[in-house]
Amino acid sequence: MGLNFKSFDFKSLQKYFTPKATEDLNVFLEKLPQNAGQTVLIAASIAWGIAAMAGLYTAIQTQNMIKLREELKETQALKPSVPKIKNVSIGKKDVESFVAKAKESYKGLDIKANGANILITAKDTRNFAEFREAIGHVQNGGNGWRVSLEKLCVGRECDKQYKLAASLKVNKVSVEKAQ
Repeated sequence: MGLNFKSFDFKSLQKYFTPKATEDLNVFLEKLPQNAGQTVLIAASIAWGIAAMAGLYTAIQTQNMIKLREELKETQALKPSVPKIKNVSIGKKDVESFVAKAKESYKGLDIKANGANILITAKDTRNFAEFREAIGHVQNGGNGWRVSLEKLCVGRECDKQYKLAASLKVNKVSVEKAQ
């Protein structure tokens, strides 16, 4: 049920915009206190007063929100851009070539590559000094390497086959520009 503008008679609205209509409105407003009574006028005044206070409150709150928005923009402008540090998996070939060199240096240890992980084990705790040095060698192994210790056990903590075991995960550090 929409309004059909083609069939609407706009000439019927013309009578409300004549000088006589404006004069009639003025006469009505002048006689309103006599016709309506004081109670209705007081109620209307209270309603208009409440509406004015609500408008004033809204204007004050809008000003406060504008100030807060400006402060927020200023603090965001002062916030430094910080680059993101990201771990990137290292190539399997790099890990395997490192393990091959480490096996030559640490004869008393069993060193294996498993993807980006390096597993260092020994069957006896007498190899602890060499075991510790091998872990340090992996920590300083490659340019940009970030090594995290996944598993470490010594002595009775380990299973029956090995008395020293360490699993080290190797990643490279990538620094991305801040946005």
